[in-house]
Amino acid sequence: MNNKILVVDDERNIVELVKLYLEKEGFVAISAYNGEEALNLYKSESPDLIILDVMMPVMDGWQVCKEIRKTSKTPIIMLTAKSDVFDKVLGLELGSDDYVTKPFEPKELVARVKAVLRRSENVPTSKTKEVIFPNLSINLETYELKINDELIDAPPKEIELLYFLASNPNRVYTREQLLEEVWGFDYFGDSRTVDVHIKRLREKLEEASEKWQLKTVWGVGYKFEVRK
Repeated sequence: MNNKILVVDDERNIVELVKLYLEKEGFVAISAYNGEEALNLYKSESPDLIILDVMMPVMDGWQVCKEIRKTSKTPIIMLTAKSDVFDKVLGLELGSDDYVTKPFEPKELVARVKAVLRRSENVPTSKTKEVIFPNLSINLETYELKINDELIDAPPKEIELLYFLASNPNRVYTREQLLEEVWGFDYFGDSRTVDVHIKRLREKLEEASEKWQLKTVWGVGYKFEVRK
């Protein structure tokens, strides 16, 4: 069965163009033109991925993303007319998987769709999807992050990033490697995406344990350091 993509934008010409390119690649594309319509279609059609514009009438993209993330980890790619870092950071903090700045090349957007879907479909299939350290538990099956046995609210990508690093303790990864391993792009993303997620994780993990830490290796990247 072909993947179903929900394209949401109040500019109909953009929706039709994106749908055309998606359908050429074999996707099933459905469309909505405001946030409320998008939520209704999401509930009735269960798309595999959502391309979601930020600035829309009735309900904006941030609100739609927030509502979807209350119950689902369906991949979301945000469309923004602004290149401002704040917009990108806000989308990532709300749980979006990627962002594209307008104007964009339809072929690049389709490539990002494929990359995000590839990553979401390649979640580890082994029975053990939990990493445990003192005062820390990361479960990729239930997407639960626990610190000192307390369930911590965190977007899916933060959990995936921490799970990946903690599954490979004391190994240093560059930002580009983390983008490829966790986000699944062939470097479509901005390396600051990783920095934003690391910053947010550090705020959650602060002083959780003296036996491990999320550490910056200056000039290289990041690692989950386990102290002996």
